[in-house]
Amino acid sequence: MKIRLPLILVLITGILGALPFIIPHKIAQDFDNEFRNSVLRIIAAFSLVLGVGSIIKHHTYKIQRRKENWEYSWILIVSLVITSIIGLFGGIEGDGVLPTRIGNFSFDIQTIYMYMAIPLGATMFAMLSFFMASAAYRAFRARNFEATLLLIAAFVMMLGSVPLSTYILPRLPDFAEWILTVPNTAAKRGMGFGIALGSLATSLKIILGIERGWLGGTK
Repeated sequence: MKIRLPLILVLITGILGALPFIIPHKIAQDFDNEFRNSVLRIIAAFSLVLGVGSIIKHHTYKIQRRKENWEYSWILIVSLVITSIIGLFGGIEGDGVLPTRIGNFSFDIQTIYMYMAIPLGATMFAMLSFFMASAAYRAFRARNFEATLLLIAAFVMMLGSVPLSTYILPRLPDFAEWILTVPNTAAKRGMGFGIALGSLATSLKIILGIERGWLGGTK
């Protein structure tokens, strides 16, 4: 029963989730909306508790065992506690149960997002640009036909994006735009079809109980 009950629940929820796409009736659509608004909120709440508990457990273990970079685990746990307190009592935009304003500054989730999350995200992506440049340098080495084709396409795209290229080769920007809209779009659509078919096959295997790896390795 320990394995059978999760399999039955996945089968039922999988069928209920697929029916609205097959039966375009108002009853089915209304049921799907209610199902999403109620059940998915419950799942999200349990997932939040499970995620926070897993993070705390993992980093507490690192601190106890003095694992590599365990000092940053303290920063993560303290930041998690402070952010949770501000979110619970300060609200989204300072509309929480307790006053969280000091002068013109408000301790709320919106403030944390605007003045901490966005700058940290921008810093991370700025640092990633150097790694992307290094990876591009290694990938654009013309070692074989595919790498040579990638190098030529990247060179045409970069040169076509420079305004000076219109004076050197007037048709180059149009050719670069053609590469972006035709071959690139076709490749992206092919990848999208492959990902969709793979996701469909994996979903069917999980719903039908063929794939049981999500049960924790049980057979």
